[in-house]
Amino acid sequence: MMVAGIGSRKGVSASEVLAAIETAMEEHGLATAALSALATNSLKQDEEAIFSAGRELALPVVVVEDDALKAASSRTISRSDLSQTLAGTPSVSEASALAAAGAGAKLLGPRTVLGPVTCAIAISGDAA
Repeated sequence: MMVAGIGSRKGVSASEVLAAIETAMEEHGLATAALSALATNSLKQDEEAIFSAGRELALPVVVVEDDALKAASSRTISRSDLSQTLAGTPSVSEASALAAAGAGAKLLGPRTVLGPVTCAIAISGDAA
């Protein structure tokens, strides 16, 4: 399983989310079609652009609850003080991707930042 974790500022557009996903996948030499799901945290569950991007890519959007997000936080690569303060994790995109990809998941690299959107790619332990 391959998951794109999404973090963003409020009010982003679906095109900004899609561009960040595409950029992150390209940085790892992967096609967007390889994704199994998108993921974000519960603070972003009303951010329509993330769900619009999921619909456009025909992918489910997993909303990661706070406890799972915090459990994955020790395995993030990137550190944002703002993210830590607002979401309780050093990287919403990285922790969301790791949590949604399941036990033994690993990041392919640090998050990609494209304007107001961050995207991190994680693969499940069985895909590693």
